Amino acid sequence: MERRRVKQIFPLEDRIAERVDDLRAQAEALPQGSKERERIECRVRQADTGFHINEWLMSPGLKSPT
Repeated sequence: MERRRVKQIFPLEDRIAERVDDLRAQAEALPQGSKERERIECRVRQADTGFHINEWLMSPGLKSPT
């Protein structure tokens, strides 16, 4: 079975930022304190963390472990 390849058009940072914006809009539409809103806000925090980790990994000052 051959693996399906997908060529990404937009950079990872743009895709994460767009996803975070969508999730925040969904969370704002839900009532404060609801389980669904808390779940979405958790996903927003995870996406933000992924964005910052990616920035750190792509930084020019990053040195390889020795």
